[in-house]
Amino acid sequence: MSGTVSYFEAIVIGLVQGVSELFPVSSLGHAVLIPAWLGGSWASTMDMTAKQSPYLALIVALHVATAAALILFFWHDWVRIVKGLISSVQNKRISTPYEKLAWVLIIGTIPVGIAGLILDKLLREHLGKPSWAAVFLIFNGGLLYAAERLRGGPARSAETADGDGRRGERGATAAMASGGSRRKQSAARSEPQRELDRHGRELPPSIASDVRLARMDRSTAAQIGAAQILGLFPGLSRSGATIVGGIFKGLHHEDAARFAFLLATPAILGAGVYKLPELAKPENSGIVGPAIAGSLVAFGAAYVSVRFLVRYFETRTLTPFAIYCAVVGLLSLIRFA
Repeated sequence: MSGTVSYFEAIVIGLVQGVSELFPVSSLGHAVLIPAWLGGSWASTMDMTAKQSPYLALIVALHVATAAALILFFWHDWVRIVKGLISSVQNKRISTPYEKLAWVLIIGTIPVGIAGLILDKLLREHLGKPSWAAVFLIFNGGLLYAAERLRGGPARSAETADGDGRRGERGATAAMASGGSRRKQSAARSEPQRELDRHGRELPPSIASDVRLARMDRSTAAQIGAAQILGLFPGLSRSGATIVGGIFKGLHHEDAARFAFLLATPAILGAGVYKLPELAKPENSGIVGPAIAGSLVAFGAAYVSVRFLVRYFETRTLTPFAIYCAVVGLLSLIRFA
């Protein structure tokens, strides 16, 4: 190990991690490309393909901080989801929306969990190079753009089908046209369907989204969750791939993004906790302080990012991120190929 990551370097990378993990632009790709573009000590110290690199330990800490920010932002949702899982196990049933959503998230997390254990080391050590990250970033941009083009813009229906494509029986209402500024921003776009409680009152948007997601069948959950595997490749976005998967399966942008963030939480947290002992290794003792500083920044940046993106996807699409990835990926490929 030629050196250790400084506080300044850790803070910069923490800021990048907190933003790019949730924006569909690949945090791992940026973690590879930014040090390479800056060069000097950045490139030599923050090379995740180098043997005994302290950079890997830093990335692990930043991922845990990002997951913590997601837990805080979706705190009320996770309380309901955990309660739903407990009641489901205790009563040996899956009937309420949050009991269903708990198992949907578990099923959706399994594919990336298995793939991560098998492929993570191989992908990071052999594909964690700037040229590969550039190629995958270009591909990521193409994937995001294709999703918008093939779907004809924002999803036309917010309804999540059950196994045979029928509308969920309870709590389902016809999507109502909405006016005001939202329609002005996207005249061609339909709103997510409204959800009513048993008294006929409209549910809050966050709970309504959870109810729609809870109607997802197991096969759909597994397929959308499997899209997270692409996030193991530096340059391909976990959140982007999951949102695209949701859109192709008929989810509205808003619901697809919400599902992506909920799915990312156990995946990121599980992988981070699994690898966190690397920070305790003697060779990484010098990075503990910078890792803490970077993690605090990553936590704050991730919280602000998810707060922004949840509102962003209510009215907007993936196209700007597609353009960004294509341009940055192409410039990086020219620079490092």
